[in-house]
Amino acid sequence: MARIRIPSTIVIIFVTVQTGFLLFMYARYSSFMPQSEEKPSQVHILILSSWRSGSSFVGQLFSQHPNVFYLMEPAWHVWVKMYQNSAKVLHMAVRDLVRSVFLCDMSVFDAYMPWKRNLSDLFQWAASRALCSAPACDSFQRTDITSELACKTLCGRYPFSKVEEACKTYSHVVIKEVRFFDLKVLYPLLTDPSLNLKIIHLVRDPRAVVKSREQSVKALARDNGIVLSTNGTKVEDSKYKVMQEVCRSHVQIYETAALKPPNFLKDRYLMVRFEDLVRDPLSEISEMYKFADLSLTPRLKSWVYNITHGQGPGKKKEAFKITSRDAVSVSQAWRNVLSFEKVKKIQEVCKGAINILGYQLVDSEKEQRDLTLDLVLPRRHNQFSWSSFNPKH
Repeated sequence: MARIRIPSTIVIIFVTVQTGFLLFMYARYSSFMPQSEEKPSQVHILILSSWRSGSSFVGQLFSQHPNVFYLMEPAWHVWVKMYQNSAKVLHMAVRDLVRSVFLCDMSVFDAYMPWKRNLSDLFQWAASRALCSAPACDSFQRTDITSELACKTLCGRYPFSKVEEACKTYSHVVIKEVRFFDLKVLYPLLTDPSLNLKIIHLVRDPRAVVKSREQSVKALARDNGIVLSTNGTKVEDSKYKVMQEVCRSHVQIYETAALKPPNFLKDRYLMVRFEDLVRDPLSEISEMYKFADLSLTPRLKSWVYNITHGQGPGKKKEAFKITSRDAVSVSQAWRNVLSFEKVKKIQEVCKGAINILGYQLVDSEKEQRDLTLDLVLPRRHNQFSWSSFNPKH
């Protein structure tokens, strides 16, 4: 049977026209209909971060919860299909896909995936506990803590239709995404009456991010090209141009949410630093769960302790895996691994983000290697946009 190939430019035009029409119709509808105060039954959480910032770990903190349907970076499919475009051009297509996933409408993947597909055709599907348990797969219970290896072995051949079926049975839909660089792109989702969206903005010390990125240079090369608009050419970020864009985006997101936020962002944005999370996991996770209207179960508490109290910082082959590690050691590893010359370059391109996110610059190799010198500054109320419920302020 002949297969029809649809050029990525046609897909972009179609998505653009479709989005414009939907926004036009929504504007007309909203002007005639009274606004309802009733929220959608599901809660939608977007974990907004960047590559190698601990977002896979935070994603698992939500994925393993029995009330959560979780997907890890579904917009990967958009970037793979349209890799010759820039991140800015792809923002709209990524946003539309994320919206459809939040609404459990998985037909959005038709434009990016084979017509005949299984669970295993979805990017990082086994990172979702919801796709490893009923009704998606009969091998595990919802309350089980699942591993990717076991899930891949037992659940991969289930049909893709199970994704949508499972999604509709959960109270919370959580997406982890690293392909947004501007908070304003998400305004249509935050004002969409069919969504009950909250954003967790996860950040990490840029110097630690670079150390982690060096463990996965080849895996990030295509994404680097899209960030830098190289028209499909893969790029190694040896001059930290991608890091510069990543740092700039974190500053933009923070400033938009914290300095002069629109009213619809009230109580719907939470900044989380990876370093705070690994230093006091249960406290920070409890805070995130409260923000998301979830409860921390005894089984999850035990799992969190075990996953954050392993031995050492982890191996290179574990760069994209969630394994038991000494989480504090992971967050400090850059201070022993990176040269001071490299650290100075990172600080030059990311100085604004380092300052505004609450990290301390180092002026010498002695300061860098001195682990008794804390480079993570205390959280300040005027520095971060914490949700108003936060009891610490």
